[in-house]
Amino acid sequence: MISEPRTYESAGGTNTGWFEGHDYEYVKTFTVNDEYKDKELILEFEGVYRNAEVYINGKKALYRAYGYTNFYVRANEFLNFGGENEIRVVAENSKQPNNRWYSGAGIYRPVYLFVAEKEHILMNGVKISTLSINPAVVEVIVNTVSAGEVKVELLKNGKTVASIVGASDGQITFNLRIDNAELWTVDAPNLYECKAAFKNDEWTGVFGIRTQDCTPEGGFTMNGKRVIIRGACIHHDNGILGARCYAEAEERKIKILKENGYNAIRSAHNPCSKALLDACDRLGMLVLDEYCDMWYVHKTTYDYADYVRDWYEQDISNMVEKDFNHPSVIMYSLGNEVAETAQEKGIEFFKKMQDLCHKLDPIRPVTTGVNIFFNLLHSMGLGVYSDKKAKENPKKKVGSEFFNMIAGIMGDSFMKNMARLHGCDIKTKGCYAAMDVAGYNYGILRYKHDIKKYPQRIILGSETFCADAYMFWEFAKKHPAVIGDFVWAGIDYLGEVAIGSWEYKEYAPEPSGALGWISAGSGRINLIGEPLGEAFYTKVAFELTDTPQIAVVPVNHTKDRRSPSAWKFSNALPTWSWNGLNGKTAKVEVYSRAPVVELYVNGKKVGKKKFGKNCKFDFKVKYYDGEITAVGRDKKHNELSRNTLKTAGNETVLTVLPEKKNVALGEVCFVRLRFTDNNGVIKPLEHRQVSVEVEGGELLALGNACPFNPRGYADTVTDTYYGEAMAVVKAEEEKVVIKATDGNLKGEASIAVK
Repeated sequence: MISEPRTYESAGGTNTGWFEGHDYEYVKTFTVNDEYKDKELILEFEGVYRNAEVYINGKKALYRAYGYTNFYVRANEFLNFGGENEIRVVAENSKQPNNRWYSGAGIYRPVYLFVAEKEHILMNGVKISTLSINPAVVEVIVNTVSAGEVKVELLKNGKTVASIVGASDGQITFNLRIDNAELWTVDAPNLYECKAAFKNDEWTGVFGIRTQDCTPEGGFTMNGKRVIIRGACIHHDNGILGARCYAEAEERKIKILKENGYNAIRSAHNPCSKALLDACDRLGMLVLDEYCDMWYVHKTTYDYADYVRDWYEQDISNMVEKDFNHPSVIMYSLGNEVAETAQEKGIEFFKKMQDLCHKLDPIRPVTTGVNIFFNLLHSMGLGVYSDKKAKENPKKKVGSEFFNMIAGIMGDSFMKNMARLHGCDIKTKGCYAAMDVAGYNYGILRYKHDIKKYPQRIILGSETFCADAYMFWEFAKKHPAVIGDFVWAGIDYLGEVAIGSWEYKEYAPEPSGALGWISAGSGRINLIGEPLGEAFYTKVAFELTDTPQIAVVPVNHTKDRRSPSAWKFSNALPTWSWNGLNGKTAKVEVYSRAPVVELYVNGKKVGKKKFGKNCKFDFKVKYYDGEITAVGRDKKHNELSRNTLKTAGNETVLTVLPEKKNVALGEVCFVRLRFTDNNGVIKPLEHRQVSVEVEGGELLALGNACPFNPRGYADTVTDTYYGEAMAVVKAEEEKVVIKATDGNLKGEASIAVK
């Protein structure tokens, strides 16, 4: 889909980034050896968008409606052993609109062929959970196709720490004690390996030893200690790669979020990939895995609402089976802004799905992200989606799109204040009473009232504004019933174009949302993985740094109008390299918890401000090349800490900077393309065109972070955005060379391939 045309004929429009939407067919021929006749062959598809049909040798082997869950095909009955076989997969994405964001299309996650013994451990047949941590006791349940002896071995760093053997009738449960166990936490994500052997079959997987609990009195606890969830909502795409799921891209995404202070992600609004969960396990990132964006009421004409009631049991089962052994997964969400939660019918449907989750996984709580004000509007008949409305006026905003439009016009304060209305309480109390954890979308101003009125309610800010990070943190520290916060959004994403972008005409000459806009612009991290000023504000709000952080509104646009949005708090960038704009007015933001902040430009004091309502200090100063310094002081004027940004040198070079110097064959590597000085300091005023050539590898994607990008990411040429762009390269030979030029300056880098 990332290479499809983008036109005004696209029915997906602003939802999908103007991609037209098409159907796809994949065909592969392969040989199956005779020796496999006595084996069990199972295909796993981790994600096909959508309405996937799988044919093996012309026979229909399986159909799956949802585009975001993994599924399995038992292939033996369709195969020609000792000869050639054909597998054909059809994916339907031409019926548009079917999503509220960029979905991608076709086979976008890995496909595997598992070859198992006839008598084998079932797929997802090993379930591991922690019964206690002092002493550490691990429960391992092994499910097999038949009776027989089962052996389980637990290992740490290759050394056996516990083992057991038992006779199974098809299912057996073992309790194994581990002495001096190393627990899994967000700060120390210790992992163990489990091996289960049954006859000639063996299964291997990883797990973490940890407990969790969630109460209004103690909050969310892990291993008996409270953890305040500092979360970020993320979509499934990987920026300029589109929906393509590479393990390296998923890990990079989590690593960047972790580096910027987040300890949790919400998989919005569909189940995440296995690769992402593996990365969260390794890096210590908590996961709220979400099922769906709609239940039985449509949000777009051809979305999944027609399928949910028939498929939810299969979908949720696949999601929970995938998640069960991952220590990073702490909670399930069954929906997002589903106004059905204001109806008795909807609440009963939620209970069915929640009961299924509890049956499959009795450990983890269940929530749903409820837009409090949206529930009230929906019950009044405002913004309600219908196919008739959509067909009569395809451009008219209905459902969630209508709500987003209202928020964009009125701003975040309007939405939060409206959520305080008594009617909002009436239209949410029934669903919240049914949930393990009450998911509040944009309801932070209700927290104080609701924890008093509903003392047994556990509250999660399932979707929040960046500006509220400080308010949330201060409140949650004192009130354990508020267990966490998930900002919209952690990383910018494709589709839902322009809802969070603050752009100037220099980079976005077309009106907000028009053809050419491709991403939401809503991210504390931009589309190519760079933290923005908002990310630095959040780290200060969450008390993750004592050093004042500095960000500057683009000095060449200080007085210019920009496209507004409720889902952006600031468009300031962490740089003082506005070379040559001496004497121009600059808007400077300093993020600090100090009682007083002083600002200096080239050693001269240019401003002093006292702490206000949150940790954001705003200054207007004159820009001059050199350096800017923020100093935090206590009430007695003692210096607490300081931070300085320096201007880039006058020389300009095109820097090609791979994020890794060594990669494995077939691995994906991200390469930063930057206009900098000789010391590598970015020059954001360099807005140029760069062409890229790759030797020894495949150029998978090329682009920048601007939400307006008519060129897309499948070209060999890109513009820079505030001095920067990115290439994504797949290693195919023993050395990869990346060459870049703007027609004048040239840059080159190489990556060694193992």
